[in-house]
Amino acid sequence: YSVTKSSLECPFLLCIRALKTVQAEHAPPQHYTWRRNCSSAVMPRITSHYTIFPRDKDPRWEGVEMERFADEADVVIVGGGPAGLSAAIRLKQLAKEQEKELRVCLVEKASQIGAHTLSGACLEPSALNELFPDWKERGAPLNTPVTEDLFSILTEKYRIPVPMLPGLPMNNHGNYIVRLGHFVHWLGEQAEELGVEIYPGYAAAEVLFHEDGSVKGIATNDVGIAKDGSPKDVFERGMELHAKVTLFGEGCHGHLAKQLYRQFNLRENCEPQTYAIGLKELWVIDEKKWRPGRVEHSVGWPLNRNTYGGSFLYHLNEGEPLVALGFVVGLDYTNPYLSPFREFQRWKHHPFVAKTLEGGDRIAYGARALNEGGYQCLPKVTFPGGMLIGCSPGFMNVPKIKGTHTAMKSGMLAAEAIFPKVTAEDPASKTAGLHIPEYEDNLKKSWIWKELYAVRNIRPSFHNYFGLYGGMVYTGVFYWILRGKEPWTLKHAGLDSAQLKPAKECTPIEYPKPDGKLSFDLLSSVALSGTNHEGDQPPHLTLKDDSIPVANNLAIYDGPEQRFCPAGVYEYVPLETGEGMRLQINAQNCVHCKTCDIKDPSQNINWVVPEGSGGPAYNGL
Repeated sequence: YSVTKSSLECPFLLCIRALKTVQAEHAPPQHYTWRRNCSSAVMPRITSHYTIFPRDKDPRWEGVEMERFADEADVVIVGGGPAGLSAAIRLKQLAKEQEKELRVCLVEKASQIGAHTLSGACLEPSALNELFPDWKERGAPLNTPVTEDLFSILTEKYRIPVPMLPGLPMNNHGNYIVRLGHFVHWLGEQAEELGVEIYPGYAAAEVLFHEDGSVKGIATNDVGIAKDGSPKDVFERGMELHAKVTLFGEGCHGHLAKQLYRQFNLRENCEPQTYAIGLKELWVIDEKKWRPGRVEHSVGWPLNRNTYGGSFLYHLNEGEPLVALGFVVGLDYTNPYLSPFREFQRWKHHPFVAKTLEGGDRIAYGARALNEGGYQCLPKVTFPGGMLIGCSPGFMNVPKIKGTHTAMKSGMLAAEAIFPKVTAEDPASKTAGLHIPEYEDNLKKSWIWKELYAVRNIRPSFHNYFGLYGGMVYTGVFYWILRGKEPWTLKHAGLDSAQLKPAKECTPIEYPKPDGKLSFDLLSSVALSGTNHEGDQPPHLTLKDDSIPVANNLAIYDGPEQRFCPAGVYEYVPLETGEGMRLQINAQNCVHCKTCDIKDPSQNINWVVPEGSGGPAYNGL
C-alpha cells in the first residue's frame, strides 16, 4: 500500500524507509528464572517487555542511543479503520472546500490498510452516503444489496423461524453485505487521493504529552529488540509524530485508549464497557446452495439461555459462491470451561447451517472482540489534545450488530469539530494540544446518540432469569412498541473479567472432535488467518505478574485463557522438572482480538503492540 507522492519528501517517511531496511535477526531466546513463594519449582520468566521491565533499569541498555526523530502535523490519526479514514477524508474535504493547507497523517499497525479489519459485515450506508454521495461512481466495493432476511431460534436439531418485522433492529432492508477489509482498503485509496499521508506497518506504541498534560502526539514502536528484552545490533528507535489534535481510532479495547481512560479519568461517569468475541470464516460453497443477498441470523443452540450470543451467515455476490459466517459470544459468560471457538465449530453442524456448508471449502478465518456496552458505557471522548472515535469508545449498535456506520460518522463529526480550530490563525505553538469539546456536543446532537439511546436497554435486558428469551420478549414489547422511549435505563452486569465462576462450581463442557469437513481444529484455523510476528521479539501479551496465571487462573478457574483465546496463544504445559505447570505464550499466533486483555479474571494480561506489520493478514474479512 503506497503513500501519496506529495509525502515522499517528508522526513518522517524517509525515517520510515530507513526502518524498513532493518532486518530482524533470529536469536535463541534467553530465559531468566523466578521462584514462586509457594513452590520450589524454578520457572522461565514469561514477560520481558519494556513496559513491565523498564530499560533504564536494565544494564543491557546502557549506552544505547534512545533519541527519537520527531515530525509535526496538524492532525495525527491512530488507526486506519472506518473511523480513522473517515475522519482523515472529511478533514481533507473541508480543507479542499475552503482552500486551506492541512497536513493529516495516519498510522496503522497492519502491513496494509484493511489487513487487520474484521467484521460480519452487513453495512448500513447512511454515513457513507454523507461522506461520498457518489460512492457508486467511485467504485466502492458494495456489491451485494440485502435481498432476504432470516432470523431463527435454534434448538439442537430444529429451527424456529422468527418474523422480521419492520422497525426491528435486525431488519436489513437497504443494507449491503460487504467484505469490510476491502471496503476499508477502498477508503484508504480515497484518503490517499485527497492527500492524506498514510503510514501502514507502524504501530502507535506510546502517547506523548506536553508539559501541561495535554496530548502532544504519539510515538511509533521500536524495532530490533530480542525476545529476552535486550537490544539487537539492528535496534532502531521509533519516531514521534506531534499534532495539534490526535485522534485515537484503534478499534475495540485500544491499547492507547486504555491509558487515556486512566490519564484523563474518561470513564468516571459511565459503566464499565462490556464486550463479545466474534469469530468468522469465509467459505466457497456449492453454487446450487448460493443465495446472493441472503442474510441469516440465529440465537440459541449451542449456547444455553444464560449465555449471550448468536450467529450470522451472509451470502456474498463477489463473482463466486462465497458465504461469510460467524459466531458471537458475549464475554460476560460465567462458565470458565466455555470455548467460543469450539461453540462456533459445533454450531456449523446444526442441520440448518450444515446444509449450506456441506461440500464447500473454508478459505479464511479470523476473530475480533467487539464492544457491546452501548449508550451506558460511552466514556468522555474529548480531552486536551485528543479525541476518541469509532469502536475505541464503543459506538456499536449491538441489536443491529453494526458499528461501521456509527464509527464512520463519529470520525466525520470529529473532523468537522477539529477543522475550524486547527486552521484558525493562532500565535500558539503549531503543536499545542487543543481541547475541542464541540465534538462531544455534536455527537449528542447526532443520529448516533439517538440510535444508541433507543436500543440502550436491549443488551442489558438479557440479565434476567429467562436470559435470552426474557431479552427477546423485552425487545418485542418495549423496543418495538416504544422505540426505546421507556423512562428507565437498565444496567449491565459489570466487568466481563469479574463474571467467571470458579471451575469447581461449573460443569466441564464436552465438545465433539472436529470432522475436518464442517468443523476444524484451532491451529489449522489460525493458519488461515495469515497471522505472523517476528519471532525474536518480546511477547506483546505481557503479564503484570508472571506468577499469577498458575497461582490464580489455573488454580481457581482451570486456565480459562487456553479456551477463550481464539488463536491458541495460551497453553498450560508441564514444567521440565515434572512438578507442576507453567503458562506458555505463543505470541506469534496472536490475531490481535484483545479477548485475553478483556476476559482474564485476574486482569493480569496487558496487550501491547508488537513490532509493526505483525498480526493477521486478512483478505477482505
